[in-house]
Amino acid sequence: MPSTPGYQADALAARDIDAYLERHQHKSWLRFITCGSVDDGKSTLIGRLLYDNKVVFDDQLAALVADSERVGTQGQALDFALLVDGLAAEREQGITIDVAYRFFSTDSRKYIVADTPGHEQYTRNMVTGASTADLAVILIDARKGVLTQTRRHSFLVSLVGIRRVVLAINKMDLVGYSGEVFRRVADDYRAFAARLGLDAVTAIPISGLRGDNITARSAETPWYDGPTLMEHLEAVDVEGDRLAAGPLRLPVQWVCRPNLDFRGFAGTIAEGALSPGDQVRVAPSGKTTTVARIVSRDGDLPRAVAGQAVMVTLADEVDCSRGDVLGAVTTPVEVGDAFDATLVWMSEAPLTPGRSYWLKLGTTTVPAAVSPPAHLVDVNTLEHLPAETFELNAIGRAEVKLGRAIPFAPYAESRELGGFLLIDRESHATVAAGMVHASRRRATNVHWHPTDVTREARAERLGQRPRVVWLTGLSGSGKSTIANLVERRLHALGRHSYLLDGDNVRHGLNRDLGFSDAERAENIRRVGEVAKLMADAGLIVLTAFISPFASERALVRAMMPDGDFVEVFVDAPLEVAEARDPKGLYKKARAGALPHFTGIDSPYEPPSHPELRLDTTRMAAEECAEAVVARLLELG
Repeated sequence: MPSTPGYQADALAARDIDAYLERHQHKSWLRFITCGSVDDGKSTLIGRLLYDNKVVFDDQLAALVADSERVGTQGQALDFALLVDGLAAEREQGITIDVAYRFFSTDSRKYIVADTPGHEQYTRNMVTGASTADLAVILIDARKGVLTQTRRHSFLVSLVGIRRVVLAINKMDLVGYSGEVFRRVADDYRAFAARLGLDAVTAIPISGLRGDNITARSAETPWYDGPTLMEHLEAVDVEGDRLAAGPLRLPVQWVCRPNLDFRGFAGTIAEGALSPGDQVRVAPSGKTTTVARIVSRDGDLPRAVAGQAVMVTLADEVDCSRGDVLGAVTTPVEVGDAFDATLVWMSEAPLTPGRSYWLKLGTTTVPAAVSPPAHLVDVNTLEHLPAETFELNAIGRAEVKLGRAIPFAPYAESRELGGFLLIDRESHATVAAGMVHASRRRATNVHWHPTDVTREARAERLGQRPRVVWLTGLSGSGKSTIANLVERRLHALGRHSYLLDGDNVRHGLNRDLGFSDAERAENIRRVGEVAKLMADAGLIVLTAFISPFASERALVRAMMPDGDFVEVFVDAPLEVAEARDPKGLYKKARAGALPHFTGIDSPYEPPSHPELRLDTTRMAAEECAEAVVARLLELG
């Protein structure tokens, strides 16, 4: 049979292919991550693992490995990273900038390796690779010892719940295979790891370039009597960890209803086990029922365990949909709308406390806001530092408030229900990864009190459809002038309206707020809540606010019924608005007397798809007002 890239010959495969495939199918999996500081040799180590396990990508790799073994000096052998890295950009820049996944197999186990970047600016990529790993291989250059990035990666490893660590002390050939150097570095690392709760640390002296103690024991380290790296990876028990007894947790991914006689709930069991006849509780509704069937492609199953993707049917027609969680009746899933969490900030744009983000946890996506951090963590000393926000790569603790109650669990109990992502609502970029610690208990005796007179009844009595007309634009664009003219016109038409103006609201309701990004976000949130109440009373609500951030305007839109939020972009270029400067604000801002002024040292994010755009460089204020009224009449 001709040789092909990635093909691993096996005597059993040549003799009995069916037996080989059967054995291969039932091998256990180990997912591990390689991490550490820059140039500690992660890609070299992975190249060695792939080569020694006969995963040969091309003849060049084989020739270079043989050359490195023959020549034996780092300066004369090319680094494996050039052969195993998966991105053209890495080849061009000589660095690893993303997570590269590698796959290989031995006679007893299959492996997925996440090769993560060592540079601090790519901390977010390291978190991505670690989030699904069972074990971490942390590399240390024997010449350099424990570095800041070693501590950072170890801290992140402990945060994401990895408890098994291999400390691969690399480049032992460059320190003369000194046992004293090995023991000193291992002791320094263990002292730091113990403070993180990382007790299961296996230290191994290696040379990725020469292959010492990777798949074969090295004659150069007679003072070391522990396992090789591959011996340890082959023997470590992670199946027991995955299948450890715990209460049932089954996040519902989707609901299947091909006909009226079948309704199945599909998802992957995160914790525990499930059998037909088991009683389950649906979160967040709290309804209980019984499992009728566990359906699979090959027929019904008598039992399913953590890690299995299944479809279950229930004995009763209970309210259950995507994002809900089926849990054990005796240990129900926790439900809440706020929790304390650790965040790893992944965005170059800092956190704006109070701003609305999307939070994705398990199969649920909800609006969420983050409070100012309780503290940040110094990864070198583990000291808690005060801070007002999260910057890129910052790690710290904060309260996260959700738009509605959802099922979740502490991350220490469940990665699937305790780990989450924060996503920017406009760009859809991931800005942070988080780990839930505990629920923030809020008053449980506060309930929404139903009233007999509904929004529809009030609107019918007033003879109009409630709307929130949201005028946004730079200071000096003409928002307040246009809004005032629109209200006069509506009043003349016999419509019932109210105008909320930015300056007026800051005299009372929001007089405690300044103009930082966080305070601007809170200003708009409060105005949105007031506008929602007024619309609920049946009024047409006009607002005139700069409202510079698209995410805050999207938050207010989400508060309203579909079609009731009318965004009006009062468009005036900065130079035009500044030339008008009716209140002299731009002049003060240019002089430094007004920090955080929109358009000068704070950004304005124009609407991408407003219901109406008013070009105030071509239209007079009266024309703009008539255009707004005409659009309202058009909308009904």
